Amino acid sequence: MANRNVAANSSFERTSLASLDQKLAMAKRCSHEGVMAGAKAAVVASIATAIPTLASARMLPWARANLNHTAQALIISTAYYGTVAGAAYFIVADKTVLATARKNSFNPPSNA
Repeated sequence: MANRNVAANSSFERTSLASLDQKLAMAKRCSHEGVMAGAKAAVVASIATAIPTLASARMLPWARANLNHTAQALIISTAYYGTVAGAAYFIVADKTVLATARKNSFNPPSNA
């Protein structure tokens, strides 16, 4: 029983636990950066697709004649916001996480 306590407090285990905590903190930071970059890309993509879609749904003669305002709004919101924003979020978040992880793998953290 006493040997187990001595082994648990060895310098090797303390070093490996500190290294594991450091890696966990780095992974959290990488994922947070990915989430923030993905969210920004989703907002930009939504705005970039909403403006031309809104203009076309409101200005095309066929759409104005055959679709009421509710149908035009549903076309705009359903077709473009969800698809484009979701795709932009996942693509940019994935690329950001991978780039951050790659950068950190070439620059290992110091053991100080």
